[in-house]
Amino acid sequence: MNNFNKKINMNPFFKTLSISFLSAAISLFIYDFYFQKSAIQKNNNKEIPKLTPINYSFSVNDVESEASDFTIVAEKTVNAVVHVKNTSSSNSSFPSFYRYFYEEDKIPERIGTGSGVIVSPDGYIITNNHVIENNSEIEITTNDNKTYTARLVGTDPDTDIAVLKINAPQKLPYIFFGDSDAARIGEWVLAVGNPFNLNSTVTAGIISAKSRDLNKQDRKNESYIQTDAAVNQGNSGGALVNTRGELIGINTAISSMTGGFVGYSFAVPSNVARKVFEDIIEFGNVQRGLLGVMGQALDSNFAERFEVEETEGFYITELEEGLGADLAGLKSGDIIKSVDGIIINKFADLSGYLASKRPGERVKITYKREGKENNVNVRLEKINRAIFFYMEVRELTPEQIEQYGIGHGLYISNMNNRRLYQNGIDTGHLILEINGKKINNLTEIKNIDSLTLENILFMNPSGEKEKILLQY
Repeated sequence: MNNFNKKINMNPFFKTLSISFLSAAISLFIYDFYFQKSAIQKNNNKEIPKLTPINYSFSVNDVESEASDFTIVAEKTVNAVVHVKNTSSSNSSFPSFYRYFYEEDKIPERIGTGSGVIVSPDGYIITNNHVIENNSEIEITTNDNKTYTARLVGTDPDTDIAVLKINAPQKLPYIFFGDSDAARIGEWVLAVGNPFNLNSTVTAGIISAKSRDLNKQDRKNESYIQTDAAVNQGNSGGALVNTRGELIGINTAISSMTGGFVGYSFAVPSNVARKVFEDIIEFGNVQRGLLGVMGQALDSNFAERFEVEETEGFYITELEEGLGADLAGLKSGDIIKSVDGIIINKFADLSGYLASKRPGERVKITYKREGKENNVNVRLEKINRAIFFYMEVRELTPEQIEQYGIGHGLYISNMNNRRLYQNGIDTGHLILEINGKKINNLTEIKNIDSLTLENILFMNPSGEKEKILLQY
């Protein structure tokens, strides 16, 4: 009976305890759901700092970064880069005045070295013109230590590209051409070559800039790829490849006060090198397309001078009558903003892209006139002039052949050589011979070094001939 009474007395206690727990649980739920949610909503209008764990990685715009393991690329390309040895003899490498110090058969040989890139399985090689210049013999050593004598197929001093050919009993490893126009600043690249005669050296870096002109005063249309991949003496003519193993440039020059690498190296873009290579193979010389405009790349100073608001683009000051730009309706004062979608910010952008085109091809020009943007297609024409010994020279027209009564020579269209001018040579004269050899076209003067010039035979508009001696 007593136990039964105790059980009855304890039931209210458990009942009270259960009610207390239930009330606490309901209170916590209401606080968490309503009061916390209200506090979060109030803070939504405030900028809350986000903490990112140090081991968290992400990519911007879902674009993956390039891999930094270059072992596969190196294996694909290193066997297609060769060592080039150039032996220069007295007959080709020394100007005549130098020969006075030596007997003809005792003039010392000069040996130069560089690199080259095999671009076809049958043995065609691209290198720099300055690597094989004035050669009497060219020797190629492949990465497997096999040696071949190379034949010089052709050169283009303007782009510093030369084409060689070796004959091998087997197919050779080679590198595919890539699209240098598609290469981006900041992209990983590898330089493959033979610095200091060290065969098969690979260095890595990024593309630092594009369309670099190393000397704006030399009147050459330079448009190099700049990279910080280590390039030294002997790397000239070697390969600049992307992370897919595609050839995007031919290593050509460094910028240095000491002659050694200090962080800047330059390569001829592959689109230019490929076009020169194909032209030499097909035509024997380089076919260049001329837009037919003259002018100035804009910056803030030139924008003020020409009284325009644009600070980027190519400002046209003159057009050559009868050439593509003139026939397409471009005018002086127009500003070229892009060519085939390639943005034109400086002259090297324009000249570099056109260097990859041939006469007869059409390009889409986007230009501004009086603040309005327009598009026009322009046909490129064959370049009919060249700079030689500070003279602008052109091939003879049929009218000039009839006027001068002679079937060979080059017409001087502009004279900037003070020495020749003081000797009475001026615009309107013809160059008939150089060092006793008849000159018929522009191609024949491209490989003539000013140091080897001994004499030039001129003819004035009256038909009188005069030979000027250039070395005494």
